[in-house]
Amino acid sequence: MSDERTYRPEWVPKERGDEFATAYVKGKDEAAAPNAKKWVKRRERSASEYIEGVLRNDRTVLAQAITLVESNAAKHMEMAQQILNELLPHVGKSIRIGITGVPGAGKSTFIEAFGQFLCEKGHRVAVLAVDPSSSITGGSILGDKTRMENLSRDPRAFIRPSPSGGTLGGVHRKTRETMLLCEAAGYDIILVETVGVGQSEFVVRGMVDFFMLLALTGAGDELQGMKKGIMELVDAVIINKADGDNKPKALAAQEEYNQFLHYLRPATPGWKTEAHTCSALYGEGIEHIWHVIEKFVAVTKQSGVFEERRRHQLKDWIYAMIKDYLETSFFAHPLVKEKLPIVENHVISGRQSVTSAVRELISVYENRES
Repeated sequence: MSDERTYRPEWVPKERGDEFATAYVKGKDEAAAPNAKKWVKRRERSASEYIEGVLRNDRTVLAQAITLVESNAAKHMEMAQQILNELLPHVGKSIRIGITGVPGAGKSTFIEAFGQFLCEKGHRVAVLAVDPSSSITGGSILGDKTRMENLSRDPRAFIRPSPSGGTLGGVHRKTRETMLLCEAAGYDIILVETVGVGQSEFVVRGMVDFFMLLALTGAGDELQGMKKGIMELVDAVIINKADGDNKPKALAAQEEYNQFLHYLRPATPGWKTEAHTCSALYGEGIEHIWHVIEKFVAVTKQSGVFEERRRHQLKDWIYAMIKDYLETSFFAHPLVKEKLPIVENHVISGRQSVTSAVRELISVYENRES
C-alpha cells in the first residue's frame, strides 16, 4: 500500500494569524490519511490592508502585522517599515509600563490581576513579553497565554510574546515596533514583561515610562544578592503575596526596601521610588498601585520629564539599531568570517596582540568593496 498522500485544492486552512497555515485532508481522503497535512501559503495582505486592519483593531490582522515586524526577511522588513510610517500619527498615546521581578514573585498572576483591573476601568491592555534568554534555554514564552487564561479571554486585552532572536538588539527593535502597532490598534496601556535576566532589564527600562520590580518577602536576603544597578532603574518596588500569615512579613520587607531605596538615586528625576505591597492572588493593593502610576504620569508630565524621557528613548533607539546593524554586517562579511578563526588563533597563541587583530579584521571589512 502506497504511503503517498493525496492533496486537494479545497483544503481549508486550520490556523490563522501565521504566514503559513496548516491544512488537512478533507472528505474521503481524510480516513485514508488522517495525519496528512500540507503547508498552504495564504494570500499576502497589502500594506494598506494591514494599516486598515490595525486601525480598526482587527486582532487577526494585528497579530499578522506583528509577525511581519518580527520577520528578518528583507521584503517583510520593507513592508513593515512602510506600515509603521503610515501608523505613526496614531501612536504614542499609551502609558508604557515595564515589569520585572525575581523568580517566584508571581509576575504572571500580578499581570493578569492588574490587566483585568485596568480592563474593568475601561482601558485596553496589551501585554508584551520579552525573553532574550529563550534562545539559550530553548524555552518558549508562548506559555504566557496559558498562564494568563482569564486575561487572554478578555476582548479588551491582547497578549503577545516578543521573541528576540537571541539578541538584545532584537528585543529593542521588535518589541518597540510591536508596541507601536498595539498603540495604533487602540491599546492605551502597554505592559512589557521581562522574563529574561541581566541586560534585559536595562533594555526594557529604555522603552517604557514607568518601570516596576516585583519582589517577595525576606527583603534582607534578597537585597544582598540584588544588583544596585537594577534597583536604580525602577520607579516602584511591589512586594507581592502580602496576604494571610505572610502579610506582616510583607510589611516588614516594605520597610526594609524603603530604607534601602532612600540611599539610591531615583530612576526618574522629581520622583521618589518607594516600596508598596499587594496580593495579586486576592486583588488587594492593585488599585493602589494604579494610583501610584497615575500620580507618576501626572507628576512627570507636569515637569516635562515624561516627554523628555520619550525623546531620549527614541534617540537611544537610533543608536542601538545602528550598532546592531553594523555588528550584524561585520560578522556576516565572508572575508571577516574566513579571517576571524585565524586571527583568534594568533591572539591565543601570543603571536598577535588583540588591538592588532581587531585592526586587521576592521581593515578587511572596510575594504570589502575592493
